[in-house]
Amino acid sequence: MQVYKLTDRDIEQFNDQGYLLIKGFFSKEETDKMFGEAIADDAMQKNALDVNDKSGKKSRLSLWFTPGDDVFGYMTRSARMTQAVGKLLGAGAPICHFHSKLMQKEPKVGGAWEWHQDYGYWYKNQFMFPDQLISVMLALTPANKENGCLQVIKGSHKLGRVNHGFAGEQVGADMVMVNNALKTMELVYCELQPGDALFFHSNLLHRSEANLSDYPRWSIISCYSLQSNLAYNETSTSWKTPVDVVPDEAILEWESGSFAENDFLKKENDPALKDTGWEKEGN
Repeated sequence: MQVYKLTDRDIEQFNDQGYLLIKGFFSKEETDKMFGEAIADDAMQKNALDVNDKSGKKSRLSLWFTPGDDVFGYMTRSARMTQAVGKLLGAGAPICHFHSKLMQKEPKVGGAWEWHQDYGYWYKNQFMFPDQLISVMLALTPANKENGCLQVIKGSHKLGRVNHGFAGEQVGADMVMVNNALKTMELVYCELQPGDALFFHSNLLHRSEANLSDYPRWSIISCYSLQSNLAYNETSTSWKTPVDVVPDEAILEWESGSFAENDFLKKENDPALKDTGWEKEGN
């Protein structure tokens, strides 16, 4: 299996622009398997949370913490993923998986996500170092302007954390700062094909439009931190547990189990999650 290895130029681009897009990071066969299992698995759909945008359109997300022995767990723990994350974080400490989420924007009804930074949410979890946090979006279906692909403001991670507040049912960034950033920096539409991976800094400003097309926009986003990056207000434990790395072949060649029912985010059952914005987090 031929696997893409990050170059020094990739790392420089990530540090300068706040994001890095790698085409075909996972193969079509791997991506088809992940998408198929996401659709077929009852636990994934049963634990999906609905979030309305300001117009009333609805997006769905399923969020879990510990990567298991399911197909997404193998993807999250794969050698290629953890090696790439380690290089981009400049790892001097073990890599940990914070959480992953399946994003589901269905045709015609999939809602928009407001401008935000991931650290705009994670600041409330009291992670100390935003430079030690990263998100990786893997496209399971095509993502383009028509179906609400991710938009980013290139270089906006250099602004530091921007204040966030509620915008409808979502948590969004201070729009004065966002509009100033849009006057100063380049807006980029991150159009992806299945298997493409977008790595982005926790302070990168990003958003997405509603899906008004006839086609779904599904993706999985895995978020990582260094073990040295303490979180003083986080009740889960995966953020401080080093990833148990598996070979890249695991996705296709290893038997995969069902998604762990008890590891999904269930806000109504955990008072510690109230008012943290967890259920408002999306892309």
